[in-house]
Amino acid sequence: MAVKPLEDRVLVKPIEAETKTASGIYLPEASKEKPVKGEVVATGPGKRLENGKRAEMSVRKGDTVVYGKYAGTEVEIKGTKHLILRETELLGVIEG
Repeated sequence: MAVKPLEDRVLVKPIEAETKTASGIYLPEASKEKPVKGEVVATGPGKRLENGKRAEMSVRKGDTVVYGKYAGTEVEIKGTKHLILRETELLGVIEG
């Protein structure tokens, strides 16, 4: 099953937080925070402008992005959790 986002939506696969701290302490499942960064899996064609053309998306497949803790809608694709977000819900792109 393939999912193609519509309009200015982005399909993101969350990147899970580390289970171990820098000093080597393992974190219990209950203390982990919800992921706030992920990899863009697919993007829609862009928002339709008043003149009928589409705005170019500012993210591409493969980009690592940061988003709000409670942003988007969770969906499960082939047993893996993903998020569908509007491009405006993305806070930034991690470079490098």
